[in-house]
Amino acid sequence: MKVLGIDPGLAQVGYGVVNTADPMTLLACGVIRTRPGPSPGERMVEIARDLRRLVRQHRPRIAAVEKFFFYRSSNTIAVVQARGVVLMTMARLRVPTLEYAPTQVKRTLTGDGRADKDQVLNAVMRALCLEHPPQPDDAADAIAVALTAKFHQFHDDSQQG
Repeated sequence: MKVLGIDPGLAQVGYGVVNTADPMTLLACGVIRTRPGPSPGERMVEIARDLRRLVRQHRPRIAAVEKFFFYRSSNTIAVVQARGVVLMTMARLRVPTLEYAPTQVKRTLTGDGRADKDQVLNAVMRALCLEHPPQPDDAADAIAVALTAKFHQFHDDSQQG
């Protein structure tokens, strides 16, 4: 089964495509970058367009998106809006989408909901037998979200009914 993991953002959306068959493999990862000049609406259109291309290319069975947790930041609204575009695009393409909080991703991969980025990255590399860390960080985060969906597969499948 292919899982598309997504780490939403306005300037860049991290993505990772994982084949969850045994042995698990990383099929693709990277970021969708938006240009800083256009309006936020135009940047959202870019995100949706590039997500459609990714889904058509890789044909994931499910998508896993990191939930947004509230914090005070100048880009909070933009990130939430980009996340909405991701969810809408997956729904329009009929890709079932699961959502995971950052603490749930950390706990699933490391056993500790307060794990730091390096611990999560090491868990991703072990799970996929990677010799080098996936780059950039947003792509690595998206892969972690995809792996969380894999490790919660049976629990989530039973809830989707």
